[in-house]
Amino acid sequence: MRMKEISAGGVVYRNTSQGIEVQLITDRYGKISFAKGKREAGETIEQTALREIVEETGVEGRIIQSIDIIAYTYQHSEHGEVDKEVHYYLVESKGGELRPQIEEIRGVAWYEPKEAWEKQQKSGYDNNDFILEKGLKLLGFDF
Repeated sequence: MRMKEISAGGVVYRNTSQGIEVQLITDRYGKISFAKGKREAGETIEQTALREIVEETGVEGRIIQSIDIIAYTYQHSEHGEVDKEVHYYLVESKGGELRPQIEEIRGVAWYEPKEAWEKQQKSGYDNNDFILEKGLKLLGFDF
């Protein structure tokens, strides 16, 4: 039987006096992405998403709703084929201090929605396009 791995993360946003801003991370490969990570024993998927966001970016959030799940299979050096599910949520920032977890990611920053979308198009992972698009639509943006 194939091993299954569940990760969770989020499209994090905040309301500022200038309007809504969206958080994007730059991962260790230099690609634009969202904070996410593996579920630990005893955690709900929602708890995983919020913990990973705090660990990777320093931001504490509140889940607004589920965005979607990306499912794929990858080759693991010991376990062979692993079925992976990544659950993404729309997460509102509730505070904390923006600081990247240097061991995991290269950077984290806030962007206005159009700029976030352009960065995703230029430097993001293809399978994250629709996650950001859905997240932005839920926030009232359509490009």
